[in-house]
Amino acid sequence: MVLRLAIFVMAIFVGYYVVWSVTPALHTPLMAVTNAISSVIIVGALLAAAAPALMETDGAFGFAQGAGLVAIVLASVNIFGGFLVTQRMLAMYKKKERPAAPAAKGGE
Repeated sequence: MVLRLAIFVMAIFVGYYVVWSVTPALHTPLMAVTNAISSVIIVGALLAAAAPALMETDGAFGFAQGAGLVAIVLASVNIFGGFLVTQRMLAMYKKKERPAAPAAKGGE
């Protein structure tokens, strides 16, 4: 138990330093990969939430269903938030349209 907790704490520190050292140019591609990973998590969570129905048990709401439901909600928030952040990052790189120059008055 202590070994697993130590590995979890080290993973938190490594993840923190990896995420905050990413340059802004690489942020958008990494968000796309994160969204793909979350999509796979959704598939596993759907299977976990449907576990009692698949195993033909008495249908009691068990731990697997609860964990599956929580995983579905969190991964969905991650996916939709990732798409919003990606769209915002891509909008920063678009050229802004300049207003048209005013027409010269008079007979020049």
